[in-house]
Amino acid sequence: MGLITRYRERLPFAPGDPVVSLEEGSTPLVLAERVSERAGVEVWLKLEGANPTGSFKDRGMTCAVSDAVRNGMEAVICASTGNTAASLAAYAARAGLRGAVIVPEGKIATGKLAQALMHGAKVIALRGNFDEALKLVRELCEHHPIGLVNSVNPFRLEGQKTAAFEVLDELGELDALCIPVGNAGNVTAYNKGFVEMGVRPRLFGFQAEGAAPLVHGAPVANPETVASAIRIGNPARWEEAMEAFTSSRGAVRAVSDTQILDAYRFLAAHEGVFCEPASAASVAGLLTHGVDGAERVVCVLTGHGLKDPQTALSQAGAVVPCEPHIAAVEKAVLG
Repeated sequence: MGLITRYRERLPFAPGDPVVSLEEGSTPLVLAERVSERAGVEVWLKLEGANPTGSFKDRGMTCAVSDAVRNGMEAVICASTGNTAASLAAYAARAGLRGAVIVPEGKIATGKLAQALMHGAKVIALRGNFDEALKLVRELCEHHPIGLVNSVNPFRLEGQKTAAFEVLDELGELDALCIPVGNAGNVTAYNKGFVEMGVRPRLFGFQAEGAAPLVHGAPVANPETVASAIRIGNPARWEEAMEAFTSSRGAVRAVSDTQILDAYRFLAAHEGVFCEPASAASVAGLLTHGVDGAERVVCVLTGHGLKDPQTALSQAGAVVPCEPHIAAVEKAVLG
């Protein structure tokens, strides 16, 4: 069942309210034995790439779009580095709404762009970065009856907090959560979910070095990183995220693109888990910085690796050519 149905008593939806769902949520929580060995702690991976459009964004989108339908909206819009665009497009199609997304020109991974286009959303490539796109869509929605479904929408956080419920349902308890940080809505949502359940694991957020405004304490005008999903220079949930880190006795730290890609390859080759580069920031942060004595740790992997096939191909081994006879096949396979 979808997460609104599963957790309705903990969400702002009454029986009879419209629900736009693709049966999101209930994603796997996998023990990562080789990451655990390398990190020296018990590590679990929350595989949010198993959501319908391949990222955690579906959790918030089911709530945001359901609320838009409830309020009689005919269209929804967002600014996006890619995953929100894909999710908006799918849920808008499901709801029968018009969808539009504004993405930074040339800065969206191929898989995410393909999703948004295939689901029928209008995709606008802005000659600017994500932060400029978000400012413009917020201004647009002030003057037109269009539903804004970025993480500034509180219903996004309501849906995303259910991931914290699921972690607790399966593990019972944890000491720390490691999570990539871009616009900072997801760590804010996890914190909200944990607080509502009366538990306070330590929250450790990780940003890419080239897009680390929370680490530096100031916006980054031109954020750059291979991890496109967290290429954001001025997070919308800045204050809430910093409060979450401080109140949980956690921290926000930076990891390099090299460290992100090392974790990205390690997860695929040694755990069988193919995530997008930004997702691997949580594991890269754990391996680089540790978790200050925590023993049971959950790393959130926010999106599936097929979101960004170009980066995958640039990091993987080459295809082996082979002639169509047994000797050549034996040499290719065994030699």
